[in-house]
Amino acid sequence: MAEEKKQESCPSEGCAGCAHASTCTSQKKDFRKPANPYSAVRKVIGVISGKGGVGKSMVTASLARMMIEKGYTAGILDADITGPSIPKMYGIHEQALGNEEGMLPCVAKDGTKIMSVNLLLEKEDTPVIWRGPIIAGVVTQFWTDVMWGDVDYLFVDMPPGTGDVPLTVFQSLPVDGVVIVTSPQDLVSMIVKKAYHMAKDMNIPVLGIVENFSYLECPDCGRKIEVFGKSHIEDIAKELEIPVLGRIPIDPKLTEAVENEAFDQVNNAYLSDAAQVLES
Repeated sequence: MAEEKKQESCPSEGCAGCAHASTCTSQKKDFRKPANPYSAVRKVIGVISGKGGVGKSMVTASLARMMIEKGYTAGILDADITGPSIPKMYGIHEQALGNEEGMLPCVAKDGTKIMSVNLLLEKEDTPVIWRGPIIAGVVTQFWTDVMWGDVDYLFVDMPPGTGDVPLTVFQSLPVDGVVIVTSPQDLVSMIVKKAYHMAKDMNIPVLGIVENFSYLECPDCGRKIEVFGKSHIEDIAKELEIPVLGRIPIDPKLTEAVENEAFDQVNNAYLSDAAQVLES
């Protein structure tokens, strides 16, 4: 009873300076892991979605490209262990190297630093058949064992859903905020809310939402055709009180860049609002 009374009277400003801080059981344990000593990462931004197939990796790479073009240094931690796609988008096929201090990320032509499980496999098409705890451990190692060097923005491309990997990233890495990726379908509004509430439950700021596959622009008349139906992005953003960071259309140039493994040449102007939020 004495312990319960003590917890109920905890000061609103937190545990700092509290006389009972060393013995109080109501404190939340900090699971964050230290970065590699040779890393100096200023901001960690998670890119999440409640479901697959919304182009989350493309949005992650677009955000990294945008910050590179603005003069910042950027990296991508590919946390989608069983479905890695980031290295191929940049045309990176060599294996990552390392030494006694840790692993070295591969560097794309535009300077983006990348670490992915595909950079550790002898063959790119080797399936990763691992259980959740092992996958989560590898994601953590991409933070603790990789020598990222000086990076202004480290974007974490996460697998869809609210399972082991997002939970590991939110608990183990000092995530400054997340960007939610969605597509214009009725079902997605519910899925977005799941991702949003997970971030909120983990005390991770939601920076905003990006709608991918938003529309197709007719090459002849310029009319915007909503291929997947009417967009609900504004309504969802208003309900959740988060900004819309961009609407990315079905753009043949982006598709061509992915297919040609030349994402380092992409100039994605659809996310200009996202840059302002990331810089603030």
